[in-house]
Amino acid sequence: MKQEPCVPAQPAARKGKFGRGPRAWVLRLAASERFQSFAAKTPFFAGKARREGEEMFDLIAGFVKSQVLFALVEMDVLTRLTEGPLTPAEAVPGIPSRNAILLLDAGCALGLLRQRKGRYDLTTRGAALLGVPGVVPMIRHHSVMYRDMSDPVALLRGEIQPELARFWPYVFGAGAAQDPDTARAYSDLMADSQKLVAEDTLRTVDFSKDEEVLDIGGGTGAFLAALGDKHAEPKLHLFDLPAVAPGAESRFRAGGLDGRATITAGSFRDDAIPSAPTMTLVRVLYDHADETVAALLKKVHDALPVGGRLIVSEPMTGAAKPTVAGDIYFAFYTFCMETGRARSQAQIAEMLDAAGFTDIETPTPKRAFVTSVVTARKRS
Repeated sequence: MKQEPCVPAQPAARKGKFGRGPRAWVLRLAASERFQSFAAKTPFFAGKARREGEEMFDLIAGFVKSQVLFALVEMDVLTRLTEGPLTPAEAVPGIPSRNAILLLDAGCALGLLRQRKGRYDLTTRGAALLGVPGVVPMIRHHSVMYRDMSDPVALLRGEIQPELARFWPYVFGAGAAQDPDTARAYSDLMADSQKLVAEDTLRTVDFSKDEEVLDIGGGTGAFLAALGDKHAEPKLHLFDLPAVAPGAESRFRAGGLDGRATITAGSFRDDAIPSAPTMTLVRVLYDHADETVAALLKKVHDALPVGGRLIVSEPMTGAAKPTVAGDIYFAFYTFCMETGRARSQAQIAEMLDAAGFTDIETPTPKRAFVTSVVTARKRS
């Protein structure tokens, strides 16, 4: 039999850089140094090239900006400037004048300060930063996260032990959170930043007709206190670890809510969840791994009466439309905690469905960088 001549296998057609098609052509053009040089000096492209260049440099400068912000807060510069315009030596005492001016001018570039005739004072943005609940304590706390993120490659490879994992022992169970000082540090930071979350949750969900609201993992009761101030009818019921109970009692008593409030000490991991017609999980799920969340949602579903509802409120990712708050800040923050995970509304909705919930709704967030909400009911 005559053999066919051996034909060498043809190498697979190589795709050009960035692949094929119109989008690949645009990307190749954008990546071209010659085109970038041309665009920068051509009127038709110059405006867009300048804006994209500024935005790109903003990314590059991001870590330095966050460190400048930390220095302004840690050195009490913003608080000191509430007294009025000050000289560099008055605004940042104890450091060389040149260094003080360096920091203050950087604060001006961030839009937090302004300088007139050698004196510095606050802008509206700088004053607002002091006025937004929880912002200053959170910035101070960021020194922990900055250390974890100092080598992001090692962090992502799992080569370092994140410090944040040791700061938040609550996520490892009740046994890790019995130290009163640790519990107080956790609860104070959570309560300071809880006010905005409570405000947006209460704007999104109507609790006015609820008979009783059980807040699971509610710390010292910041969310329930906000709910009680807004609505006079619902009974308030807090379920959290014994270490936070004294703080919750003090908060309810100070707000005149102790007559409406009940505190049940316990761990949602180890103890039965009290029954109530409405339950809330405010900034709880993103502290925990998927298996822990799945078990908690099933436990909540079983504890709810038929017709009862659950409200989940916490910062969430943007899913198909990633956001800076959800997909950068909270995603990496929870990653550094080692047990947590930022999720999208759709992902939480899927987990609620798997736990047996129905009538699941994902309302549009009021301020996605503060919190997003998912609601659901138990129908059977």
